[in-house]
Amino acid sequence: MRILLVEDEPTLNLQIGRSLRAEGYIVEVAVNGRDALHLGNEEDFDAVVLDLGLPLLDGISVLKRWRANGRGMPVLILTARGDWHERVAGIDAGADDYLVKPFHMEELAARLRALIRRAAGQADNELRCGPLSLDLRGARVCLDGQPLTLTSHEFRVLAYLMQRRGQAVTRGELSEHVYPLDSERDSNTIEVFVGRLRKKLPSGMIETLRGLGYRMNDTP
Repeated sequence: MRILLVEDEPTLNLQIGRSLRAEGYIVEVAVNGRDALHLGNEEDFDAVVLDLGLPLLDGISVLKRWRANGRGMPVLILTARGDWHERVAGIDAGADDYLVKPFHMEELAARLRALIRRAAGQADNELRCGPLSLDLRGARVCLDGQPLTLTSHEFRVLAYLMQRRGQAVTRGELSEHVYPLDSERDSNTIEVFVGRLRKKLPSGMIETLRGLGYRMNDTP
């Protein structure tokens, strides 16, 4: 899963980024509203953590412009304690949830998981696809109740495919959700990860769609 973190306070930015990466997320960072607006318009994210008090362009304006441009990713806003009017303005602008500073990183992670689940139509932290189950919180995968050993990249590829079960997913999409923005992205390596996953899963669960990419199927 790929998160956009928009926070201009250096220490908090570092703490949140470190915590989310430890949870297995790919985290892209913006420290002002102008850069956040550009990233949110040009890149695909599974969720956004958005501080409202930003330089160059405030968070409310960023969020309004995203929504006006048809960007529908879940957004969790961060507000200062007591600024209830900011929370109301954020929700009215299109935010999906809010968190008041100071907060525990565990609560931030839990709220993000809930937003991503709802966006994918999932009721809990476990994704299911036929005999396969994937625990987003515990980063565990089981096949017919037996644990599977996956690398971090294999886990991210599988999680994204399961989030979009039954849909066509391009190699480019998978690459965006496996590698950070500033790294060298090679969609050919996605084929390698998919090939490894196929060796660990029942035949036909990951279908190749010629010219399109891949599709995760409930049953082969």
